[in-house]
Amino acid sequence: MKKKRRRLKKSVKRFLLFMLTIIIIIVLWKVEYNYNIRPVSSKSKTVDYEVTSGSTYMSLANSLKQQGLIRSKLFYKIYVKTHKVGNLNVGVYELNTNMSVKEIVAMLASNKTNKLSITFREGLNIRQMADIIAKKTNTKKEDFINLLKDTTYLDSLISKYWFLTDEIKNPSIYYSLEGYLLPDTYTFDVNNASQKEIVKAMLDNMDKKLKPYKSEIEKSNYTVHQVLTVASMVELEAISNSDRENVARVFYNRLKRGMSLGSDVTTYYGVKINVGERDLYSAEISAANSYNTRSSSLNGKLPVGPICNPSIDAIKESINPKENNYLYFVADKNRKLYFTNTVSEHTKIVAKLKKEGLWYEW
Repeated sequence: MKKKRRRLKKSVKRFLLFMLTIIIIIVLWKVEYNYNIRPVSSKSKTVDYEVTSGSTYMSLANSLKQQGLIRSKLFYKIYVKTHKVGNLNVGVYELNTNMSVKEIVAMLASNKTNKLSITFREGLNIRQMADIIAKKTNTKKEDFINLLKDTTYLDSLISKYWFLTDEIKNPSIYYSLEGYLLPDTYTFDVNNASQKEIVKAMLDNMDKKLKPYKSEIEKSNYTVHQVLTVASMVELEAISNSDRENVARVFYNRLKRGMSLGSDVTTYYGVKINVGERDLYSAEISAANSYNTRSSSLNGKLPVGPICNPSIDAIKESINPKENNYLYFVADKNRKLYFTNTVSEHTKIVAKLKKEGLWYEW
């Protein structure tokens, strides 16, 4: 009988210990949970947070964490899973570091957004930018392109921005602000996202990013317009900064020798075909226009203007690239560049790439 009582007491103790452990775990979990869904900071810091098409509450966890808006991706996801949340709405929201997970989720479901975010990646030309603007706003692609032909408007910009000159009004230029609209992500008030406001934001950004290099450009043998023209070619020909620098120097070396720049990307632009869109016809390859550097009419000359809107890195590497004697470069199908000094070396590289299956073919 005594043995049974002892076993019973032990069983009760084990049960009580088990229950105590469970209670402690629950309490600790609750404390940890409550801590991690609290605001990241008591101080107010506003963040323009964009929800793009196709996003889900779960897919937002990484970016919310990266932008310092939540303490924990795990506990954010637990909150979303365990609470009834509203539909996620696309837009740009003013979130704050002093908002809890509950408040953030409620804001994202509220559709209270008056912001519009537009991203322009490096290397886009005006036609491609106009497409993006048309999709994001209530304007037409043609209206944006026509705006850049308005000489009164262009004169007003030239008077405001130090890097814009009458060079952009050359009648042979396809799109006057090509090369000057700095690629980046821009946020606008929905009711104030006019074409001119978009252009202003991009030129203001160019002003800010280009100004540190102003004196260096002025000391060079080239105008801002010419540097941006080189940079636009470099943007489409190279990926890494070291390659960009070498490509820029190749172009300058060839200019000094009165050689054709022979850049395929200018040939595409000259016939208003985007690179990769399709093969060029033989007549297009040899077409004489103000952009095609494969044409003998441009021997020793730059195109009349930029052929895309380059990144600030491409611009920087095109201002005063380090010296080299390269006159040729070629890319393999992995976009690795090979630089050579002579045409015979260049021909050998091309033959080698073809033999190794690395030659790029459309």
